[in-house]
Amino acid sequence: MNKRPFAVTIIGWIFIAAGAIGLAYHLTEIKPHQPFPVEDVWIFLLRVVAIVSGVFMLRGRNWARWLALAWIAFHVVLSFFHSIHQVLVHGLLFVLIGYVLFRPEARAYFGHAERDSA
Repeated sequence: MNKRPFAVTIIGWIFIAAGAIGLAYHLTEIKPHQPFPVEDVWIFLLRVVAIVSGVFMLRGRNWARWLALAWIAFHVVLSFFHSIHQVLVHGLLFVLIGYVLFRPEARAYFGHAERDSA
């Protein structure tokens, strides 16, 4: 088995933590006596996508790193509706995550894991 790069481990756990913390935070906003806003479903799904991406990156699934990159790219797009500061921060995170997940060591790890599961 090809050893998982440390940076991939860190990013995987960050995605798991970001998804779990975000999910817990948004669950506290639910009021039992108020109608459930439909947009909250999308927020919950987005948090679950982060968790799934992180878990499967740790397991070496190639599609999970693409999902993680799509997740952060979506946040870059959402940032345009807020502030230039958020665009810059999310854009920088996109570049950093993309760099780490597509370096030769990471490509070897994800490629090796895919071959092992086939």
